[in-house]
Amino acid sequence: MYILLIIFHVIICLGLIATILLQAGRGGGLAEAFGGGESAQSLLGTQAPEVLKKATEIAAILFLVTSLTLGMITARRGRSLFETGRVPALPVSPETPIAAPKDIPEAPAEAETPAETVSPAEAVEQTEQAPSGAQ
Repeated sequence: MYILLIIFHVIICLGLIATILLQAGRGGGLAEAFGGGESAQSLLGTQAPEVLKKATEIAAILFLVTSLTLGMITARRGRSLFETGRVPALPVSPETPIAAPKDIPEAPAEAETPAETVSPAEAVEQTEQAPSGAQ
C-alpha cells in the first residue's frame, strides 16, 4: 500500500505541475508557448480558465492529503531510508568475558644504542676521504 501511495502521490504531483503550467498568467503560461493560447481554449472550450482552476484546486488538495498520509505512515514505520542499510548492534551482557590481551613483551631496561653514531654529513666526508681502491 505504501508503494501505491507513493506512485499516486507522484502522479498527483505531475498533474498539479501540468495544471499550473497550463494556466494563462501574466506571461501567458505554457498554453501560449505551444500554440499561442488557442490550444487550451480549443481543447477545453471557452471555460478553460475555470476548468484549470478547479483542476488545480483538486490536485492541490490531493497533494496535501497524500503528503500528510505519507508523513504519518513513515513516522509510524519508525525507520528512515538512511537506516535501512545499517546492521543492528549486538547486545553485550555483563557476563560476557572480555578477552585478555596477548602477552606483551616488556621493553628492555637499557636502550640499545649503536656504538658509534655517524651523521649523514660525516658519512659523506668519510667516503670522500677513503682511498679510491678501498671502495
